Amino acid sequence: MTATTDRPIAPDPRPSASATSAWGGLLLRLHFYAGILVAPLLVLAALTGLAYTVTPQLDRAVHGEQLFVDATGGPARPLAEQVAAARAAHPDGTLATVSPGEGSTTTRVVFDVPGLGEKQHTVYVDPYTGRVTGTLTTWFGSTPVTTWLDDLHRNLHLGVVGRYYSEIAASWLWVLVLGGVVLWWRRQRPGAGRLRRLVAPDLTARRGVRRTRGWHATTGLWLAVGLLFLSATGLTWSRHAGERFGTALDALDSRSPELSVALPDGPAPTPGGGHHGGTGTTAGDPTPVDPALTDRVFAVARDAGLHGPVEITPGADARTAWTVTQVDNTWPVRKDRVAVDPVAGVVTARSDFASWPLLAQLSGLGVQAHMGILFGPVNQVLLAALAVGLLCVIVWGYRMWWQRRPTRTDRRAPVGAAPARGAWQGLPSWGIALGVPVVFALCWALPLFGLTLLAFLALDLAVGAWSRRSRTQVS
Repeated sequence: MTATTDRPIAPDPRPSASATSAWGGLLLRLHFYAGILVAPLLVLAALTGLAYTVTPQLDRAVHGEQLFVDATGGPARPLAEQVAAARAAHPDGTLATVSPGEGSTTTRVVFDVPGLGEKQHTVYVDPYTGRVTGTLTTWFGSTPVTTWLDDLHRNLHLGVVGRYYSEIAASWLWVLVLGGVVLWWRRQRPGAGRLRRLVAPDLTARRGVRRTRGWHATTGLWLAVGLLFLSATGLTWSRHAGERFGTALDALDSRSPELSVALPDGPAPTPGGGHHGGTGTTAGDPTPVDPALTDRVFAVARDAGLHGPVEITPGADARTAWTVTQVDNTWPVRKDRVAVDPVAGVVTARSDFASWPLLAQLSGLGVQAHMGILFGPVNQVLLAALAVGLLCVIVWGYRMWWQRRPTRTDRRAPVGAAPARGAWQGLPSWGIALGVPVVFALCWALPLFGLTLLAFLALDLAVGAWSRRSRTQVS
């Protein structure tokens, strides 16, 4: 938007009217272009995320026979017996983890199988009868249904290339949200009723762009905190921005602490206890795991206070401790870990979630909330509401673009024109000096944001050059 001067600049430190107008025009143009060009990616993210919110129910419907049994209320069979039953049903592969069943859930016995990459074979066993209920190919514990929907949301089943879509969407979502909030705040006149106009659409407005803008802006305002949360947590495990986030965690020493699994008089400590990390094998030939040790390790972990769902990972060899990790991701979470000497039956190392660095705790909880499992069904409902709300905001945004189109016979156009360019020329020098390094810092932290921002600028320059050339030819 071209800057205009409403009155002479007063000799005080407050921003001038022209500077304020320049900031607003620049933000409006950025919001417009980002909304038009990034919104299709946000639509995909919202639709696939909406589908992912119902994965617990889909798992029960599709894989209920494997995942659940009728709880008898009686004692569970020894884990050694359940592991032996799973091994009889699945003789190939090496034992990776054992997750004892509780209540109506089955015991999960996971095997690493060559050729599956990150995926594994999980055998499900009725903990009360020792009967095998089925075998599934899983990914980090996820069933085929959940894995398929997870891949759809992360990369549209396009692999590494597909992950660019979700990272671009997450990189721009926070820009669109914050920019929209500021623009809507600027539009409201100070005085009585400003708060009401901010949070509620004007239902008295005539049909047209004004009414649509009201629904677009107020709905976005109500969703702002949730959308900012989804943007931040989505970026933490994205391909490029996630790598930058990991670098920051390392620099701040805020990773979740490693758990030493080296037994006394054994080799140097080896990181262990991570999810999907144990293999139960040495670097060379597989070392058979004695199923009887599973019960001993499980009992030691229970005595050490690890209650609720746990995952037991055998040691890599006879000189390496087994690890037991709490895997209760529902609030309040239980994520404590212990290393256990399976022969001596003692805890050799421990890492409690309460002692993790704060940033490591928050990032872990954020991931669980983003996946819809931290607060159970309430979490699912909130995520579904955010997804539906975002879709509505995007639809209203495109509708405004169409409603603002010129309709006069001599000026018809299919859509509305973009806000006027050139607003940056009205920015104060201190604003440019401060803004340039901030933009460069953001582009480093969010590489795909930087690349797409450059693409937007190139497109804007090309459109501007084409418009000037057209006007010159006409004149």
